[in-house]
Amino acid sequence: MLFNSLFFLLLALPTVVLASKDSIHTQLVKLAAENNGVIKLDPKTYDLLSSPKRDWSASIHFTALDKRRKCTPCKEFEPSWVAVAKAWSRVSSSERDSHFFATLDFDNGQAIFQKLGIQSAPVVLNFPPAAGPRKSAKPDSPITHDFSSGFDAQPLAEQLSAFTPVPIPFRAPINWAMWGTVTFFVLSGALSIRFLTPILRNAGPGLPSRQYGQETTVIASLYGLLSASFLMLTLVAPLQASPARQRTQIYLWSGVVFILFSVLVSFFRLKNRGYPFKLIL
Repeated sequence: MLFNSLFFLLLALPTVVLASKDSIHTQLVKLAAENNGVIKLDPKTYDLLSSPKRDWSASIHFTALDKRRKCTPCKEFEPSWVAVAKAWSRVSSSERDSHFFATLDFDNGQAIFQKLGIQSAPVVLNFPPAAGPRKSAKPDSPITHDFSSGFDAQPLAEQLSAFTPVPIPFRAPINWAMWGTVTFFVLSGALSIRFLTPILRNAGPGLPSRQYGQETTVIASLYGLLSASFLMLTLVAPLQASPARQRTQIYLWSGVVFILFSVLVSFFRLKNRGYPFKLIL
């Protein structure tokens, strides 16, 4: 009787193991769906996600977002990570549920950081499947993401696509700053032509009142361009999610403001002979 019980128990063991794996997978799918595709990890869920019997792959983001940690790179990278994970959540479930995105904060898993030898953040480790058709030859050796391309979401999605069943369908959001810049310069050029054409046509000796009106138009145009430049610098540049784009916008509009002020000072020097100061011109 005892022998028969042991025999049936051994026969049922694979079914129990399979059911356990399915239960873990179902739990991970649910956790990912609850947070736009990103599983918030603690030591328990980390062990589930990195299970040695996993037939799924995972990209895990190790970070330190608490203000006490003063990790500026962590805060800069976080929006890109969230955007790429959200893009992956839009993939059909057959592919989406075989790769997971997860985040482990230092304050929620210090022991895991120490175990993996992680001494700085952010770090992204890609864990290949340990079982199933996508099984890796080295499932216990996670691959570290290379940040040489920066923290932008586009290169991140392209590189992580090497570990996902299908490419990550990430599309960069519309670069409103770029289009705003183009529109600004187009309108500035059009306005400059509109106001400067009459001045060029009437160049030479003229009535004082006409000259005063033309000079007023030029100065007003310069002040209008300066105002628009300050608006781009103070309203558009801070909205850039990418630090690189934000720096570019700041350098660009600071340069435009400096040049326009230089033009204004040069006009002032022209009208006030002997004024000793200038910027560029």
